[in-house]
Amino acid sequence: MTRQDLDRHLQNNNAPRAMALFGESHFFIDRYASALARIEGASVLSMYHDEYDFNTAKAHLSQGSLFGDQNLLIVKHEKKLPKAELDTLVELVGKNSDNTFIYCYYGEDVKGADTAFKGSHTGSVRFYHPYAAETRTILLQEAQKLQVQLDNQAAFHLLDLHNNNLSLACNELSKLAILNKPITFRDVEEHVYGLSELKLDAFISQVIEKKEFLPSLHHLLESGENEIQLLTALSGFLTQLYLFNVSIKLHGIADSALVLGYKLPGFIEKERASLSIKITADGYKKGLNLLLDTELKMKSTGSPDQESMLLSALLKLQNIL
Repeated sequence: MTRQDLDRHLQNNNAPRAMALFGESHFFIDRYASALARIEGASVLSMYHDEYDFNTAKAHLSQGSLFGDQNLLIVKHEKKLPKAELDTLVELVGKNSDNTFIYCYYGEDVKGADTAFKGSHTGSVRFYHPYAAETRTILLQEAQKLQVQLDNQAAFHLLDLHNNNLSLACNELSKLAILNKPITFRDVEEHVYGLSELKLDAFISQVIEKKEFLPSLHHLLESGENEIQLLTALSGFLTQLYLFNVSIKLHGIADSALVLGYKLPGFIEKERASLSIKITADGYKKGLNLLLDTELKMKSTGSPDQESMLLSALLKLQNIL
């Protein structure tokens, strides 16, 4: 079904009880999973990523409810679950009208993600990224829910800062709500991090991958970032890569939820995992020490030529890595 079909089902309170949500827009996956999960008095079992265990999930849908309430199972995973397991869980929902199963798949390979969801009690939706105009409308709707007065210009600017990433833009709304006043372009400029996270990540990736980074560096500095902020961001990014590296060695997978406590968009997670394994343990140690030492010198000496100090540190970092 389409997103609009699911909207109608939710409005009429007759959404399928076994739903597969997948596609390019993680924002929509999370948004509709929350809407489908609004079942008063339900016995809820949520299993996120590596927490998933088939036997536990099966047992939850197999148990009877003492008070006649529903058993709600929510599974969120970046990997496709075995079809045989999904078949069983979907079948259990079909056998008992008190069961509901919401399967959120965040992986990039969407082919066949919903093959197990067949039958009158099932449904599936592939969510695509919304168009720019719809993105702004959704952001304004989310702002209204939080009682944040956001004008059109501020909404456009907030989305632009985050490369039209709805999840990142909506996350800023709770911070802006603290201002307790109508939010303008100037407020967004002042209180929201003044660079797109993806643009900063691209610059850092250029440094770590030993590519030409001077144009990006000059652009960032001209946009208002200072040398110490860039060093701090680079140190944090390198530390994050190290955690990905360790996680891959320990668990055999790159799971941003395990590393960071929250799920990154699939393509960002993949890029960071790929970068992380290219650096040796010694490279991480020497690189982080270099960045921290340079930051300390900048703060303690107050040198007016901090751009040269930053450039020198970045070139040394590329040699170390």
